[in-house]
Amino acid sequence: MFGYINVNREKMNVQDRSIYQSYYCGLCRTLKEQFGRKGQLLLNYDMAFLIVLLTGLYELEDQQTEFICGMHPSKKQIARCNEATSYAAAMNILLSSRNFEDDWNDHHSHTKKALAQIFKKDYERVRLQYPRQERAIFEYLRKLDQSEKQRERNVDVVAGLTGEMLGEIFAWKENDIWAEELRCLGFYMGKFIYLMDAYEDIAKDEKKRCYNVLGMMQQETEQDFETFSRLMLTSMMAECAKSFERLPILLHAEICRNILYSGVWTKYEYLRKKKQQKMKNEAGQQKKQTQFIRNRRSRK
Repeated sequence: MFGYINVNREKMNVQDRSIYQSYYCGLCRTLKEQFGRKGQLLLNYDMAFLIVLLTGLYELEDQQTEFICGMHPSKKQIARCNEATSYAAAMNILLSSRNFEDDWNDHHSHTKKALAQIFKKDYERVRLQYPRQERAIFEYLRKLDQSEKQRERNVDVVAGLTGEMLGEIFAWKENDIWAEELRCLGFYMGKFIYLMDAYEDIAKDEKKRCYNVLGMMQQETEQDFETFSRLMLTSMMAECAKSFERLPILLHAEICRNILYSGVWTKYEYLRKKKQQKMKNEAGQQKKQTQFIRNRRSRK
């Protein structure tokens, strides 16, 4: 489900692009150091955003390290790590492990079952350290399973489940003065992520006859579906942006704004253009078939 909270690199200056990449590299190295090479499989951009956000809000002190990356060995890379990096790496373990188990229970994916077993010891260690976040993820998957079985048609209800869960993860320090604002930001970002995931999977879920709340909506309002989907997604990110602007963030603020105002839309625009091209190709094929039939009739 995750992977939609990315940067728009074309609209970032060189310095911010370098800083963001160094936090991403820091997360990758922390996953490896704390959970072995297998931990790097869980790397995603969503948690990189959380690191930048928490670093900017709490003005955390980074430790910078130069290293040679196996993927980019031509020159040394820089990794930035701090308390938020370790927290994001731990959340990666909780989210991914629960998701592996959920996929096994729902779809009997033997690959996901094997992955769940591989990360079992790491998961047990992390859940003891962060019981509140682990409970939030557990309750989220339980409620989501119920909603899918009941084929919930209310978009706000089902998307809100992801929002509640991500809100608890964003609220790093439970009794902190900024916890509620971070929880609010995470709530709307979680809803955005759920809706983006549903939007991307409409065709696949329809083919497999799987539950998809946006797929059901598309069947009911096909003509206005694209407009309505865009409005929903825009509304979610507008609320995220409001919460962000209420936080006293100066450090790395422009990186966060790049993500919230631009980066999150890069995947949507790609999916929309891909869908339009598919429709155009299908229309072209239909036109050719119609012309072929007309030509055969005219010969007769």
